[in-house]
Amino acid sequence: MKIAIPMANGRLSAHFGHCEKFALVEVDPKEKKIVGRTDIDAPPHEPGLLPGWLAEQGAEVIIAGGMGGRAMSLFAERGIKVIVGAPVETPERLAGDFLAGTLSPGDNLCDH
Repeated sequence: MKIAIPMANGRLSAHFGHCEKFALVEVDPKEKKIVGRTDIDAPPHEPGLLPGWLAEQGAEVIIAGGMGGRAMSLFAERGIKVIVGAPVETPERLAGDFLAGTLSPGDNLCDH
């Protein structure tokens, strides 16, 4: 399973659509462990682009600080689970908390 996490300065980016990079964290959900990580540059911001692009990268889960409603529904249409309101942490910490069932989503930081 691949978890996509938008990043800025090595941690979760508060604004999903305008991040610098994405960490693609590969995890083994049965063993509850991280098996790899690849960082890729985010494509230029374009409404509606990221759901298809991240699906092509193999993402099955997105952990974000905030995301607009339209983007959330576009990810849902592709069968990608979205978790919003995550804290500004490292990708490994977020993925580890997700696997352990302790990732506590907060408020969606995006209002569009």
